[in-house]
Amino acid sequence: MKHTIPFILILFASWATAQVSSVPPYPTEQDSITIIFDASQGDQGLMGFAGTEIWAHTGVITNRSTSPSDWRYVIADWNENTDKAKLSKIGTDLWQLNIGYPRQYYGITDANERIEELAFVFRDYNGSQTGRADGNVDIFHDLFHPGFTIIVAAPEVDLRFGHSLRSPAFTGPDDTVEVVITSAAIGTRADSLWLYLDNTLLAGTDQDTLHYTFFSSTYNPGPQHFQAVGQDTAGLADTAAFALFISPPVNLALPPPEIRPGINYLDDDTSVILALYAPYKDFVVVLGDFNDWQVDLPYFMNKHAPDLDSTLWWLTLTGLTPGTEYAFQYLVDGTIRIADPYTEKVLDGWNDSYIDPWTYPGLKAYPTGKTSEPTAVLETAQSSFIWQHEDSYVRPPKEELVIYELLIRDFLALHDYATLIDTLDYLENLGINAIELMPVNEFEGNLSWGYNPSFYFAPDKYYGSAASLKAFIDACHERGIAVLMDIVLNHSYGQSPLVRLYWEGGGPSSENPWYNTVSPNTVFSWGYDFDHQSAYTRAFVDRVLSYWLTEYHFDGYRLDFTKGFTNTPGDGSNYDPSRIAILERIADRVWETDSTAILILEHFGGNQEEKELSDHGFLLWGNSNYNYGEAAMGWNEFEKSDFSWGYFKSRTWTRPHLVTYMESHDEERLMYKNLQYGNSSGDYNIKDLATALNRQKLAAAFFLTLPGPKMIWQFGELGYDVSIDDPCRVCDKPIRWNYYADTDRLKL
Repeated sequence: MKHTIPFILILFASWATAQVSSVPPYPTEQDSITIIFDASQGDQGLMGFAGTEIWAHTGVITNRSTSPSDWRYVIADWNENTDKAKLSKIGTDLWQLNIGYPRQYYGITDANERIEELAFVFRDYNGSQTGRADGNVDIFHDLFHPGFTIIVAAPEVDLRFGHSLRSPAFTGPDDTVEVVITSAAIGTRADSLWLYLDNTLLAGTDQDTLHYTFFSSTYNPGPQHFQAVGQDTAGLADTAAFALFISPPVNLALPPPEIRPGINYLDDDTSVILALYAPYKDFVVVLGDFNDWQVDLPYFMNKHAPDLDSTLWWLTLTGLTPGTEYAFQYLVDGTIRIADPYTEKVLDGWNDSYIDPWTYPGLKAYPTGKTSEPTAVLETAQSSFIWQHEDSYVRPPKEELVIYELLIRDFLALHDYATLIDTLDYLENLGINAIELMPVNEFEGNLSWGYNPSFYFAPDKYYGSAASLKAFIDACHERGIAVLMDIVLNHSYGQSPLVRLYWEGGGPSSENPWYNTVSPNTVFSWGYDFDHQSAYTRAFVDRVLSYWLTEYHFDGYRLDFTKGFTNTPGDGSNYDPSRIAILERIADRVWETDSTAILILEHFGGNQEEKELSDHGFLLWGNSNYNYGEAAMGWNEFEKSDFSWGYFKSRTWTRPHLVTYMESHDEERLMYKNLQYGNSSGDYNIKDLATALNRQKLAAAFFLTLPGPKMIWQFGELGYDVSIDDPCRVCDKPIRWNYYADTDRLKL
């Protein structure tokens, strides 16, 4: 062979090419390129999108990129909607982006930097909906180098991770595999193609495509290393290597007693048993730091399956170093990479890079270049947190709670628990006796309200470490302040491993043990809906709620959108005895763990149903935002300014279990409404700042003297006046501690 070019392997994997194609079909840096995005293919995250425009967050992977997450020459920030990155709709679920010449489009002037891939996230105007519903939103499209290139068209392989055994194709021990090798050439055609297995020639052709049937029964289980070699009529040559792994027969074995899904730590500090509940799957392999993320026979999991519905995959890992963190994943059926759903720590190759070292010191690095998707972390011989104040702490009676709801992201510039501890003097001096944290278990992204949960046992690292969260709760308990966790058990989104394990046609498949295929909540619905009548969902929910009470000493929960805890179709407003039974069962199990745990429902159902739940011991949110807003603005219409529904006896309840509030994270700020829409009479103008603040004093006097528990939304005590929709509902809000230095606001 007289000429060689750099090695290129083009991957025909369904996760990429099914969603993105290009004109021309084999583009190079020297071509004017048009990208076609088919939202109906792949994970269908934008399928059926009703808008007329979507945008690309886009950059490139070059020969200088250190990993698939090392995007270079990104043309705009995540939330920046530039015309240059706007796609136009060209058909049903078909969108077009005109790149033109890529070096010019991305501004690459260094001739020594070579573009390997175009990288995309397709999204709606604010990024709330992306082109991949499974949570791993990056989509890549290869660029060819001018010349002759070998293409492995079948089997589907994904060699992004630099080693064929980190992501081989798989086959069973008695299967046949069709191998298809073809070529792309600029100005020439293939003259010959050959296929080798471990240096043994299997087949050859003088055509531009080679077909070969591989019989796995001829070989032992394990990796089979292939190499395709080709040459064109001009004498240029290329090679492409890939691995086909013959899976061993599934080993049926009974796990040790008391093993349950998740990471099971053993007494010797050098071993763990990993267990994954995954019925209907053919095989599961464990990948991690302990095997350099390579598929290997000893890491195929055993299967305990007395019947199909109780399939537990399990494996004992030995030889671990005590006190060392190991990242790992499950590779299910050779295509699905998931972190353990019960992991207590998650690594994320994209989002972790934006976490400051002072927020999370010593954060373990993501195994970049070796895998994709979030990973779990295990560590034997972990140091236990020493609680200082649990023996002396007395939980406030739930009927007397004055709750301060806060979102750490929009409360503190450093958004960490250590700084939140330093703020407890301020909160205690307000007179509150409970803090309700908006969701802090691992959610998708960093800058989130947290109502898009992905991992239910791991605290989100954007706010700090697990130890720092425990230290915050311990510091609150020293002051007699309860800590409540806002938690979302109605739905998950596409990053959740429980969702990704069983995915079909843009949502959970019918085999999914935990989720409904279609949400019964026809009006109010978010994410993918938990099936609360499933025994597997019940067991999962019980374990989640017990975990945070016992491991982190939370005092209770605010349960998000409990009106959705039903399989009864509708908007949830009708009396639903099945929903009552589901919620009461959840409460009874929680109170078996902690008899005085506080359970608050965001329910907003009919009064009869809420009264029954109150009688069972729940607290329930009582939204009086509209009424106090009308009164504060001074429009004097009695029906609109009536506060009485914020008093439990006005609802005929027998127990003071109504958590009334003037503001919450879901409602418009009263001060914003005062300043924008306040009434006036002569010289008295509620739109004036001082007058608007006085109206808030008056509203608070009515609000705080109502019997029963109540809630304040962060900075309401200082007259926060930035609209909930500025610049969008869930966007970052300005942190206005400078209000504390304003005399009029301080008086409020």
